[in-house]
Amino acid sequence: MSEPRPVKPFGLSQVYVPRGDPTVDIVFVHGLNGHPHDSWTSKPSKTEKGGCFWPVDLLPEILAPLRPRILTYGYNASVAAFTDGASRDSIVSHAETLASNLAANRNLRNCSERPIIFVCHSLGGLVVKRAIIYSRSLSSEKTEHLRSVYVSTFGILFLGTPHNGSDIAKWGLLLQNICTAVLPKKVMEGSSQLVQALRKDNETLQHINSLFADIMGRFHIYLFHETRSTDMRGTREIIVDEASAAPYLEGVERMGIEADHSHMCKFDDENAPGYEVVAEAILRYSRQAPSIIADRWVEEYKSRLLEKKAKAREIYDGRVDDTVERSMPESITPGRASHLLPSPEESVTLKEYEIEEPSV
Repeated sequence: MSEPRPVKPFGLSQVYVPRGDPTVDIVFVHGLNGHPHDSWTSKPSKTEKGGCFWPVDLLPEILAPLRPRILTYGYNASVAAFTDGASRDSIVSHAETLASNLAANRNLRNCSERPIIFVCHSLGGLVVKRAIIYSRSLSSEKTEHLRSVYVSTFGILFLGTPHNGSDIAKWGLLLQNICTAVLPKKVMEGSSQLVQALRKDNETLQHINSLFADIMGRFHIYLFHETRSTDMRGTREIIVDEASAAPYLEGVERMGIEADHSHMCKFDDENAPGYEVVAEAILRYSRQAPSIIADRWVEEYKSRLLEKKAKAREIYDGRVDDTVERSMPESITPGRASHLLPSPEESVTLKEYEIEEPSV
């Protein structure tokens, strides 16, 4: 096992790199007010100096034969980052940055065709969804390198991510509850205007889920929901309920984790509730991914080649038409041959050119 690596607060950090060529990239993306290390780390016990950072402390041992490369992604996950509007740190911006960073990281290591498995917590799942939607939309030859994120993604584990809901007001209330659960009380009290904005300004989040529903069947997906309520300063509530976090969908796995919203992505050890199921899903996806993603890349290159041929044919046909028109004599160039037709005055009759039959 390699030595643990430092985690950057922003951007991608390689936290585990195996010996030998990796066969899969596993990318962890935290949620609102999260951190690329702390969101996945349990609180230290009295006998431990630091908590369990399970992507490094637990997962590599199970996945060792498959040689995974494990990364974690950090970004500004303040409340403002999840509101639509003028903020430069909007969820769309974070998603595009994730796609660009991941594509660059993999291109530099010549592994853009390596399978990807995402593990997301809470609204981090929306960042991943939007990154995949963005990657899929890029068909230009100049930006097709960013499309590799979409082509290579095999599986996604969503922990406490809201997936459905068409009522804008309910979306706002959900976001407010998440904020209340993860932000200190003094921050919430000082952000009343921002919380009000969350109630109204969340069409972007709803739109992401709508767009992703069209391509959801392409990926292996496991939906996890919290089963314990969170202390909401006087009351206890489930932050993202089962209907939203784990709706019944064909071909999609689902399960509850015996923890609240903030702790469902933290595991003290291999006996922690939910850990074995999460680890087994990652292991299974890692085994299945290489052959399937290889086939998808074959199809991707075929479609790119056909598209380039079609564009080349359009250009060629256009040039041929232009060349033919320029090479035609002026007298027969379309639109210029009218003077070759006899005028009404010059019209002839058959009688003038009647031929006498020879006598027998």
